[in-house]
Amino acid sequence: MQQVARIATPLWNAQTAALFSGLLIVDSFHYIFARLLLPHIHPTASAFWVLAVGALEVTLFAGLRRELHWRPLRTHFWFFAAIGFLIAASTVLSYLSIAYIDPGTAAMLGKTGVIISLLLSLVWLRERLNRLQTIGAALAVLGALVISFHPGNVMQWGALLILLSTLLYAIHTAIVKRWGGEMAFLDFFVFRLLFTTIFLFFFAVGAGQLLWPDGVTWLLLILTGTVDVVISRTLYYKTLRLFPMSIHTIILTLSPVVAIGVALLLFGEFPGVQDLLGGALVLTGVVIVNRAGA
Repeated sequence: MQQVARIATPLWNAQTAALFSGLLIVDSFHYIFARLLLPHIHPTASAFWVLAVGALEVTLFAGLRRELHWRPLRTHFWFFAAIGFLIAASTVLSYLSIAYIDPGTAAMLGKTGVIISLLLSLVWLRERLNRLQTIGAALAVLGALVISFHPGNVMQWGALLILLSTLLYAIHTAIVKRWGGEMAFLDFFVFRLLFTTIFLFFFAVGAGQLLWPDGVTWLLLILTGTVDVVISRTLYYKTLRLFPMSIHTIILTLSPVVAIGVALLLFGEFPGVQDLLGGALVLTGVVIVNRAGA
């Protein structure tokens, strides 16, 4: 993080453009994949199998490179247990939400995680907001309210699931930032995925939804685990090393635009006027907060 903070002027060239283009595409596909899996398997089970695929691939990669160490597991057991539970619960909620809300609106509302993380820093780290950050946070919260309070309960329920999922993921991020920065990334990533998968297994068993997928579903699960877990997070951390976090976050606010286009192409689903207005407020607020923070 210190290395990232020292970068004053990001170098934008063909390589970084390609990396960010790839990240924007895969980052926007989280809710798209959840929507593709919905007709084939229960969301709780699909979340488990997707993370299991990702965990297996990353563990095999670390093992083949002989970069998998077990000491961090013993030393930081409760750390991994805490973030594993938070990520697992967040993933299940996001997968469940897609039964009630279209992927494009979900992607826009999911960007409130930046604001939630900012508010957590106020409580946890005793930080203060400047005027522009306050305005940006207020716009994002207003946008979330515009999306959430629809006539009828179906749309509102989906939005609330997204907000709760985002809150849990933001808490996980705060824990990782505070206590996970000293670990080797591959060790951290393997055990993060492993503990998340374990908790998702118990969630699926508890819900009575742990079923063996059929052939078509397996193809979707392997594709989702590879793209949405392994490739997406690899590109995320790779680009984070090249750009300051504020610029990185601002560029990723474009991912809901990609998600809206893909959802329209695949499912014929497009956010309504109220959802677009609320999403625009959320994304504008996120951009203002990060530019003010920079």
